Parts: sequence; C-alpha cells; structure tokens
Amino acid sequence: MGIVYRSRKKIGPLVLNFTENGYSSWSLKIGRWSWNSKTRAHRVDLPGPLSWKQDKNRSR
Repeated sequence: MGIVYRSRKKIGPLVLNFTENGYSSWSLKIGRWSWNSKTRAHRVDLPGPLSWKQDKNRSR
C-alpha cells in the first residue's frame, strides 16, 4: 500500500480537492447538505456517524 497525497482548500462553502496529480474536484457544502462535482452526488449529514447519499445515476 502506497502513500496517497490529498489536500482540501476551503473558501467559504466551496471546497477544492487536490491529489498528487493536481486539481481533482470541487464540492459545495451548505449546512448539512453537500454536493460533489466529480461524483455528482448529493449528501446530507444525519445525527451521529450517519449520512444519506443520492447518486446522480439513481435519482431517475
């Protein structure tokens, strides 16, 4: 197993994700709701260690 470089830069509700190859994706997080540009998935943080996720492919 190798070492993986990941970095995040937060600018208000916008989160930029970087890997060892450079820019990876961006996310938008407002309160408990978030959306990721790479997976195009909506996520809602629930109480405790739980969360709900809706993929773009399954929303139809």
